[in-house]
Amino acid sequence: MTNWRTRPEELTGSIAPVITPFTEDGAVDHESLANLVNWQLKQGSDGVSIGGSTGEPSAQTIDERADAIRTVLKTVDGRAPVVPGTGSAKLDETIELTGAAYDAGVDAALIITPYYARPTQEALYVWYKTVAEEYPELPIIAYNVPSRTAVEIAPETVARLHRDVPNFVGIKETTKDFEHFSRVIKASGRDLLVWSGIELLCLPLLALGGTGFVSATANIAPAATKRMYEAFHAGRMDEALDIHYGVHPLVDLIFVETNPAPVKWVLSERGLIRSGHVRSPLITPTDAGKDKIRALLAEGADYLSPVEDTDTIAGGN
Repeated sequence: MTNWRTRPEELTGSIAPVITPFTEDGAVDHESLANLVNWQLKQGSDGVSIGGSTGEPSAQTIDERADAIRTVLKTVDGRAPVVPGTGSAKLDETIELTGAAYDAGVDAALIITPYYARPTQEALYVWYKTVAEEYPELPIIAYNVPSRTAVEIAPETVARLHRDVPNFVGIKETTKDFEHFSRVIKASGRDLLVWSGIELLCLPLLALGGTGFVSATANIAPAATKRMYEAFHAGRMDEALDIHYGVHPLVDLIFVETNPAPVKWVLSERGLIRSGHVRSPLITPTDAGKDKIRALLAEGADYLSPVEDTDTIAGGN
């Protein structure tokens, strides 16, 4: 069994940032979560992440997030790496949840830039260095998503952390500024691990030496997302491009209304989770949104991952 904690460079390919299923009354649905994780691994995902933006972390307590991480680890059972999001807007919560994830046995931790406060680059450096030094044996990955946090971690700050902090190993870049990807790698060195969280920049990032993807598309098209990675590295560029363009409708589907509401609705309709419930302030897709989702599903149907009887969960639709 691979010890990804000591070999983070092997955290490659498609790491699926799974949603957090809830019951109709809003409780975390651990049975649906386990079912979803098993389906992801069956479809070829190289790893599993929970607690990123797609997992609605800001709508959950630290205990709920920690319990969900433990469910994922138990379900995966060493078959693939588990790289959860353990960040918060508060340092004490980030350290607490990262510690719970570390004790549970995760392979690395994905730490979002602290949102709302808009810290300086020096403050971001201190933030990540503080968390990393609390758990020096755990690989730490920054999560840069300025559209949600109102702050961007600069290439120079990433490079400084990579140079100064031994267990700061990489970054998930969720910015549409593709030049930023290149500047991060140039500043930090090509041994920095860089994943794309922007669905339509997953394939282009590989040409820059990127590590792989943590893409919401993998929630509904995990097999296609993995095949695109494999095709690129096998030199089958036409196949990789076919998949890249073929999943466009599914990418558009994810953002018909606020992610993850459309994805949860699709997963519920397909019987992979019991309910498409999202917590406030999100709402389930409107009727108009559902019409758009259905049309995009039909357009991207060739790239949807199959659901078999054994994949559906009792009580699913």
